[in-house]
Formats: sequence, structure tokens, C-alpha cells
Amino acid sequence: QVHVVESGGGELQAGGSLTLSCVASGAETHWRNYCMGWFRQIPGKAREGIAAIDLNGRTRYRESLQGRFTISRERAENTLVLQLNMNNLEVDDSAMYYCAVERSQCYGSLESFVYEYWGQGTQVVVSS
Repeated sequence: QVHVVESGGGELQAGGSLTLSCVASGAETHWRNYCMGWFRQIPGKAREGIAAIDLNGRTRYRESLQGRFTISRERAENTLVLQLNMNNLEVDDSAMYYCAVERSQCYGSLESFVYEYWGQGTQVVVSS
């Protein structure tokens, strides 16, 4: 079983930067493939993919966010660590941010249905 926990959310003013972190424990180091992704959701709206990264470090971004957001990951024994660096934040970036893990090749998918393991989310609030 994989346990996913996000951290790093908070409140800040527009134009600021924030780094979110995610730890996925129980992720076996012998997985032949995996991918991890960041998603966000505003109440009443569908969850949207932000960025994804695969076993080989290949990344994919939501086109509208590329350039401001950067995804990265590290791998330790039975643990995957994912980060999302967010710069020049805007009020519209306010949302609950989720980390997700999929134990197979997902080709950088930003579709939430692809991912099996999810965290509880970390809230980001950007004020003007």
C-alpha cells in the first residue's frame, strides 16, 4: 500500500513563490514503471492536472502553467519524493493541491483517472 502525504501549502500574496512537497511511502524501489503528478481543484470544478513526471524524469506540464511551475522528484528506498515549485503565483492559482502516484507508465498523463494513489491535499491561497 502506498501512502501519499502533501505539505507546503499556505497563504501568500500574488507574485510570490511556494514549494509543495509530497512523500509517497511504500512505493517499492523495484517498480518497473511509475509516474507522479500534481493536480489542483477548486470547489465546484473538476480536478485539473498541473504537471507529471515519470520514472525517467520526463516531465509534462499543463500548457497554461508551464514556465511558472516546475516539477521534480527524488527516489529513496521505498519512498518517492515529489516537489512542485510555483513562481509568480496568481489569485487564480488558489486551490487545493494534490499529489498522485501511478504504478505504471502513464506517459505524463494529466488525467486524474490514470492515477491510483492520492494524498489528502494541501491548500494554497493567493491573495491580491
